[in-house]
Amino acid sequence: MATDSIDRYLAAWNATDPSARRDAIAAAFTPDARYVDPLADVHGHDGVDALIAGAQEQFAGLVFSRGDVLDAHHDVVRFTWHLGPAGAEPVVVGFDVAEIAQDGRLRTVHGFLDKVPG
Repeated sequence: MATDSIDRYLAAWNATDPSARRDAIAAAFTPDARYVDPLADVHGHDGVDALIAGAQEQFAGLVFSRGDVLDAHHDVVRFTWHLGPAGAEPVVVGFDVAEIAQDGRLRTVHGFLDKVPG
């Protein structure tokens, strides 16, 4: 289940059409979800949508993909992700820890940035 949850999460970050992005966010996050990282602290689908839209504007044309680490127990998952051109060296690398609700959607995501553009 954790792999599916993270794949839906990354699909939301990669959905560039606003309507498709909203649908992907609803599939990946609970309505009361919180996303927090060193640059953001947002709540709910509207907050997540605005955050993702801003990231897509800043990193136009780049794609989020799952990194090498994905580990889960109980209702918690930790995973790495990459952001970069498809098939190339990532520009940004992150490590997130998330709480998964009973329905498989993410309730809380705590993001960490391991590699950012200089």
